Amino acid sequence: MILGSASVASAVSLYSTAPGVRLNVRSGPGTTYSITRTLPEGTKVPIFCQTPGSTVSGYYGTSNIWDNIDNGEFVSDTYVNTGSDGYVADRCA
Repeated sequence: MILGSASVASAVSLYSTAPGVRLNVRSGPGTTYSITRTLPEGTKVPIFCQTPGSTVSGYYGTSNIWDNIDNGEFVSDTYVNTGSDGYVADRCA
């Protein structure tokens, strides 16, 4: 399943979410933001930008990095397999 609009630029990479996890998508970069939807297991997501937010311990470690996967939608980077413990995309404005 590919999320986002059909006009997603080919330069944007898709990243796998953690195996066996139904991932909560939030309206902002933190666990205090509301859940807008839940991604099914095996979803691949684009990362348009990344921003610091609340610290989360997840499948891929502990981090305060949040990935913007669509307009106003964020997931914790600790559940996205980016191959890095740091930023892999530009910081969100």
